[in-house]
Amino acid sequence: MPLNAKNAVKAPVKKTPPKAVVKKAAAKAPIKKSAPKVVVATKASKTAAKKPAPAKPVATRAAVKKAAVKKAAVKKSAVKAVATKASATKASAKKASVIKTVTKATTPTAAQKVIAAQKAAAAKAKAIEAAKALKDREAKAKAAAKAKAAADKAKAAAAAKARKEREAKAKAAAKEREIQHKARERAAAEAKKQREIDAKRKAVEAEKLRKQREIERRNLEELKRQERRDAEERRRVEALERKMHSKPYGSDLVFLEELRTLLIESRAATINQIGISESEANEMLVDRERLEYDDEDGSSVASDIQRDQLKDYAAALRLKVDEIEVALARIDDGSYGRCDECYEAISKPRLLAQLPVFTCVSCRASV
Repeated sequence: MPLNAKNAVKAPVKKTPPKAVVKKAAAKAPIKKSAPKVVVATKASKTAAKKPAPAKPVATRAAVKKAAVKKAAVKKSAVKAVATKASATKASAKKASVIKTVTKATTPTAAQKVIAAQKAAAAKAKAIEAAKALKDREAKAKAAAKAKAAADKAKAAAAAKARKEREAKAKAAAKEREIQHKARERAAAEAKKQREIDAKRKAVEAEKLRKQREIERRNLEELKRQERRDAEERRRVEALERKMHSKPYGSDLVFLEELRTLLIESRAATINQIGISESEANEMLVDRERLEYDDEDGSSVASDIQRDQLKDYAAALRLKVDEIEVALARIDDGSYGRCDECYEAISKPRLLAQLPVFTCVSCRASV
């Protein structure tokens, strides 16, 4: 009995449905679900039993067999529906019996109510003790939290102090490193500047040395060119000396004798022409003294001009005679026929055509 009372106290009384409702639900539930099947099956069987068989044509053996199988299946389904309805009725009756038993067991008695009140009081006392213990634990937890907060604050202050000291040391170290870095940079800059100065000085010295070598090379080249020019000049002078003392037709004595004869004849003719010109000039002078010309018509001026021309012509002929004498002298030493400008040999046709001649055709054209 106490066990049932304990179970009754623990069971949820409010959630248990009324007995009549449970019985009604148990009675109605299976009937509603299975009634249509039974009714349908019954109506189908009755309809099949009452409906007269229509007149059919003569069927084959296979059709007859198929109709028999179909009829057996309909009969089997009707039997199954009846069995399902019976099992549903039995299950609803069993469920109603169980609900009745549980309802009877859960109804509390006076003893059970006293036990429940005692248990409630004990639970209340236990709850008070638990609340007090919880309050003590909360107080201890607050004290512990306060102590922990104080310790954390002290620890944080110590950590902050240590951090500040580390930051100060790091700042001092960074400042020292910055000073050393600047010193290294300054030293590197000075070294770089010194290297640039040395490099510039070396470059200047190298450029100076290069210029000196270039000057020496140019002087040497100029000296070599001067030596070549001097050698060429010496060769030219030597060649010129050889040409100046050359005898182009010294070995051709027959040609020289022919030239001598021609020059002598030209000299005689020139001397004769000089005598004629001088005699004519003298006659014109005598005629002018003997005859008195009228100066108004200009005849005296014309006579003077003609006499001056005859004198100039005679002077030119005298120069030609002198040139012939020089040519004869050169024939004697064998140097006649050499150009006075280029010292090359004058061609024979020119020597025979013009008496005397001392320049070649090229030099005469350039004068």
